[in-house]
Amino acid sequence: MHGVRKETVEELDTSSNVADRLAGLVASLPIAAVIVARNDLFGFTSLACNDAFATLHAILDSQQGVSPFILERDRLAALLASLESGEKNVSERWCSSDLVDPREIDISAARLNNMGVNGDNVFLISFVDRTAEIQNQRNLHREMLSDSLTGLYNRTGFEEAVDNALSHSDADGQNDENFAIIAIDLSRFSQINEYAGAIVGDELIVTVASRLKNILRGRDILARIGGNEFAIFARLSDDAADIDAICARLTSVFDAPYSLSGLQVNMDAAIGIGVGKAGNGDPSDTIRQAQIALKQAKRTNKIELYRKEVLDTFRMRFSLETDLRHALDNDALSLAYQPLIDLSDGRVIGFEALARWEHPVHGMIDPGDFIAVAEECGLIVPLGKWVLSKAVHSLKEWDDAVGFTLPIGMNVNLSAVQFARDDVAQSVRDVLEEANIDGKRLTLELTESAILSDPDRAAQAMHALKALNTCLAMDDFGTGYSNLAYLQKLPIDILKIDRSFVTEMLQDRDSVSIVRAVLSLANALGMETTAEGIETVELSNTLAALGCTHGQGYYYSRPLSADDALAYYLERSAKV
Repeated sequence: MHGVRKETVEELDTSSNVADRLAGLVASLPIAAVIVARNDLFGFTSLACNDAFATLHAILDSQQGVSPFILERDRLAALLASLESGEKNVSERWCSSDLVDPREIDISAARLNNMGVNGDNVFLISFVDRTAEIQNQRNLHREMLSDSLTGLYNRTGFEEAVDNALSHSDADGQNDENFAIIAIDLSRFSQINEYAGAIVGDELIVTVASRLKNILRGRDILARIGGNEFAIFARLSDDAADIDAICARLTSVFDAPYSLSGLQVNMDAAIGIGVGKAGNGDPSDTIRQAQIALKQAKRTNKIELYRKEVLDTFRMRFSLETDLRHALDNDALSLAYQPLIDLSDGRVIGFEALARWEHPVHGMIDPGDFIAVAEECGLIVPLGKWVLSKAVHSLKEWDDAVGFTLPIGMNVNLSAVQFARDDVAQSVRDVLEEANIDGKRLTLELTESAILSDPDRAAQAMHALKALNTCLAMDDFGTGYSNLAYLQKLPIDILKIDRSFVTEMLQDRDSVSIVRAVLSLANALGMETTAEGIETVELSNTLAALGCTHGQGYYYSRPLSADDALAYYLERSAKV
């Protein structure tokens, strides 16, 4: 043992009885152990050791002469001095400095009473090699913090890595250093994963991860914190300039298409950024801020930097989510019905059902707000089914009230998210059968986004709806991409001209041109048209003269309750 003078028991002129007892003691131990004597003449002398110690010593000695006491006599002296001062036993963790095969060993020492030889103090020192155990723990910890697909940090690992990075900043006196957390969400990933397969989806994730790695700076940290979500920790020296440079590099990641198993895929991403300061608050707060900004970015389709007012908005939206669930469970929503008018003769041809929510604290909630909340939190499907059922049953109730089938229909809006997640054809079939209403009296209004997100699935669903004799309307036409190809291929019956064009058409020549173009397109495709937002008699007459089929707006009526809608129909029908 390096640093310890090894002698036989006989050389110390000890009794064979003591030697046997010492040898028997260490031999009986299942762990590596050595008994040493401390004296002023020789320092430390090995009296006995077992085979396990000899094996361990040989391993350590082969590593560039390393001994269990790291070549430091003072270290062993300090260990044993603690025992001589009265402590019953002492222990410490020893780590070798060998780079090839480092070892980590727990060392424990105890004083052996009544075992003294020639007045020396005798100590039992034991060694437990924890190297394999500790390495397994480290490997397990690393796996728990890593994403198995990309090898990047996962969410937990990212938070720990950011904590460590900021702790080093504090230690280096840089606790005023700003940093950014950038959250990145891959657009359309779920669709690619669903229709191209999980293997292609995994390939996309790995490829994106590789491209992101290539744009990182030396101390940046990249992680995959969700199925299609990545995060980056970046230190900032000049906030605005650094963030602009980061955004430019991130944008470049998605400029070129991705080649995936023979497919060429163009990818976009929503990007949200939170900015924090080292030593100021919990970095996980900045991560949450980045994800709040990310949600905003998904709606605005541009890179968003977290702002406090955005948090206030999200808190309000979260509160609305809870209250909306309660409202749905307790049938606390209502429908309003806006008349649809035949512009050629003024007849009421039907009504559009519009969801309304009067909050007990906040009053009337804008439909755009609570529908957006429903789409985000997964309530849009039950909300859409409720609107559909309520609207169709209103037709049934009106028929029962007058004693015959009314020559009017009902328009119901389908959210793009609802259209993508629900089996809308089955939902419509169930409601029509339950209310005993002919499908031709139901018009379902879709937005262009519901079709463009997945044209093949949309076409399949629309043909299933047409098989129920329903009518299909393209809502807000002209405000989106307006691909003429799908207008020809899909079974669309009506184009609804967005109110933004209608309300300005008497003052804006461009709006008039757009309305004329939509009317000509619809006529060429054999479709009817409905103009929204008619608020004056002049608009009504102009649209009728241009050949628009139907209209709705405040000029005719604001949205009405179910009873008032029936009364409106009966009164107007009597005059026509």
